[in-house]
Amino acid sequence: MARPGRTMQLDGGEEPLRRDEAMDYCVNDSRIGPLLLAGDADALTLIHFQNGRGGPRDPDPEWRERPATFREATQQLSAYFAGRLRTFDLPLRPEGTPFQRSVWDALLRIPYGETTSYGALAQAMGKPEASRAVGLANGSNPIPIVIPCHRVIGASGKLTGYGGGLDLKRRLLDLERGPGLFDNA
Repeated sequence: MARPGRTMQLDGGEEPLRRDEAMDYCVNDSRIGPLLLAGDADALTLIHFQNGRGGPRDPDPEWRERPATFREATQQLSAYFAGRLRTFDLPLRPEGTPFQRSVWDALLRIPYGETTSYGALAQAMGKPEASRAVGLANGSNPIPIVIPCHRVIGASGKLTGYGGGLDLKRRLLDLERGPGLFDNA
């Protein structure tokens, strides 16, 4: 899986990242519904589908509502949904184990408009026996869309679970395969 033109990488080292300080957040009324974004001035750490499978998430009580922190992220998301952006260029700091972070980094290498299976992703990571673990890590991705977990499908070619729901996963894949999906949305 090539990484042409991709400048975005996950921030941080090998240890799981856990933040004790308060984060900023905003709710972005995107073309696919409300998205809760969280992070700080240095990096985006969370995108949550407020209309997704898990239902809405309330910001943690110590988080601060600061939409200005996410101006660039919301602009890039809007451009992506409009079919004008193929590669996000945002600092990211997802919280997870070293294995999860390695899976999320591998997701960043899946080119726009292409899909891969859990098994192929595990193979590309040099862990061909880890397709189930890759699937679990994919499902734990805290920054969907930007870290494109929607590009991973079942070995049979069928769509598999997605935090925003299978309909949204299908819409995102269709968007990447041709312009205009959200023109009337």
